[in-house]
This record gives sequence, structure tokens and C-alpha cells, in this order.
Amino acid sequence: MHSTKSTYVSKMVSELKPSGIRKFFDLAAGMDGVISLGVGEPDFVTSWHVREAAIASLEQGYTSYTANAGLLELREEIANYMKTQFKVEYSPDTEIIVTVGASSAIDIAMRTILDPGDEVIVIEPCFVSYTPMVTLAGGVAVTVQALKENDFKIQPNQLKAVITGKTKAIMLCSPNNPTGTMLNTEELQAIADLAIEYDLLIIADEIYAELVYDEEYTSMAAIEGMQERTILVSGFSKSFAMTGWRLGFVCAPPEISEAMLKIHQYALMCASTTAQYGALEALRNGRPDVDEMVKSYRRRRNYIVQSLNEIGLTCHAPGGAFYAFPSIESTGLTSQEFAEQLLLKEGVAVVPGDVFGESGEGHIRCSYASSLEQLQEAVKRMKYFIDSL
Repeated sequence: MHSTKSTYVSKMVSELKPSGIRKFFDLAAGMDGVISLGVGEPDFVTSWHVREAAIASLEQGYTSYTANAGLLELREEIANYMKTQFKVEYSPDTEIIVTVGASSAIDIAMRTILDPGDEVIVIEPCFVSYTPMVTLAGGVAVTVQALKENDFKIQPNQLKAVITGKTKAIMLCSPNNPTGTMLNTEELQAIADLAIEYDLLIIADEIYAELVYDEEYTSMAAIEGMQERTILVSGFSKSFAMTGWRLGFVCAPPEISEAMLKIHQYALMCASTTAQYGALEALRNGRPDVDEMVKSYRRRRNYIVQSLNEIGLTCHAPGGAFYAFPSIESTGLTSQEFAEQLLLKEGVAVVPGDVFGESGEGHIRCSYASSLEQLQEAVKRMKYFIDSL
């Protein structure tokens, strides 16, 4: 039998680093009694009426493909939702595609707009898949670091400094994973001004748009002059607690949408029919569920931010999402050392900040999408760990 040549794997793929988040999940999975603050998903089960609608669709035999762009009635509901919640109007026929999670929406967006060598500005700390997705689409990710002294809000002059003739787009996530930082209308406007001045696109990951706690959310597409240059990515995973359903959507100008649909047709065909019927019910009747979850997250956020500060880990109050991003610099440990030792000694899983980019070093990501009881126990164990240092 011939040995497998390593050259069978493309150079680009073999050079991709595996997700830094997975490593800690895998380590924690083999241990008993671990409290995980690592997972980026709601601890709520999808509401019963949504599950029931999906089951009913199966019982009624709705098991064939939908249109490539998704069920028309679901796209109509998404258009209605975007108008009602975020004051942006999209055509269900030409500007909305239902995708397999928000991740596939970002993937087809990158592949649609990038030619080899085109640059995308990626603001770190950020979700671990942004840079690899740019690379896999043949582009070049140019990373720029949002700093803790600015509460992890990117400054326009930082963006301006890295714009070149090859820059095609800025990748933006607000509220942000991992920091929870949310940009207000004024801060979005400053980025929009740059996009207009340099004729750039914005890929706006707005998956956490519903999970905001202190001020009203502004969508990048709602900023004047930005709808025609924004590819807006969202979905049902976070706000409707539907992570395992793998259902997202992307809204974009017709020309871009039509091009994205080509890739979606060839690569994915369409999203799961059953999941689409569930999402339809979530949009029509799930508002009270979202409001309840947000109320619960707000309580947990207030608890964990206060508690982390009390045990000596400086933490800013995140405006959205369900992550706290405290500094662990006072312990003298690196993010990796802190996360590993905390897991092994006290059985608490957190994600080291450096996996989200170099400005994440010195921090850890703690998800507060866990019950209050679990958060209290986790904080107790973290205090014990810090004191032992």
C-alpha cells in the first residue's frame, strides 16, 4: 500500500490553523464536573412552539427541496422582521438568501466579492473563522487590533491606516464575539464614512443584534448610504436559541445577492426545509421568547461583570452578545496558561483570549449563557484559583 503523500492536501488548507476554541472543548469533554463558560451558544432549548412547527412540517410531508434562496414565505417574514426590528427594507425576491447558519452566509459573501489578492480588513479580537474564510476565498486578511483601552472599539484612524488600493471590504461584528462590545450609531457612522470615501463594502455580522442590554441597536445597513454597500449576515442561532438547526440568512444588494445565490446553489443547494419551517414560526410568534432570554442574559451579565471585577479580573460591561472578556494580566499568566490551569485545577472551562487575535492576549472569554447557579459556582472556583496563585 502506498503511503499518503502530504501533497494531496492543498497548501492553503494544510497551513490553516485548527480552531483554538475546539482544543479547550475537547480537553474539557474528557473531564468530570467541569463547568463550561466556553461555549458560544444559548443554554435555552428552542421554544416548544418552534419545535412543534418543525415536527408538523415533517408530518405534513414537507420534505423536498425549497427554492435555492429559501422558502419565499420565510424570506417575506425575514424582510418584515428586518423592517420592524432594524428599520431596513429588503426585497424577499432579490435581496435575501436563507443559508446554512450565519457561517455559510459569511463564506459565500467572501467567495462572491473576492478575487485573488483582494484584501479584507478583519477587526480583532474576533470570531475565529473570519480570517480563515478570507484565506479560503483567495483573499488576504489584514488584521487590525481593537484595544482594551478603547473598550475594544475600533478607531477610524486605525482602519484608515491599513486601507490600500487592494482593500475590498471591512469585516465588522457588533455586538462582538468575544468582547461583547457594541458600536453605537455615531461609531458606525465613522466607519461608514470611510467605506463611502474609499468605496468599500462592509460585511456586517449582526447575529447578536437582538441580544443588547443598554441601548438600542443600530444596523450598519440602516446608516444612510450604507445599504447598497453592506452585506448583512444574521440568523436564528443566538437570538432564537436555534444553534443546532443551522439556519442563517444574508441580505445584500440585488447584484451581490444574485452572485451569492450562484455559489449557494452549487455548494449547498438550499437550507434544511424542516429548519426553515421552524424559523418561520420563530419569526411569526417568537418575540416573547426573545424578550425573556434577553432579560435573563442581562441579569447574568450584571452578575458576572460585577463578580469578575470583585475577584480581581478587570472586566468592562459588554453592551451585547453573551460574553464577558475580563483581563487576567494581574495574575501574571498568559491567556493559554490561565485557561489550562483553571480547567485542570478547578474544572472551569473558559477560552483563552489570544485565539481571537493578538489584542485578545491577556484576556479570557467567559460565556454567561449558563444558569445563574452555574455562574456562581464558576466564579467561586475562579476566586479560589486566583487566590492560590
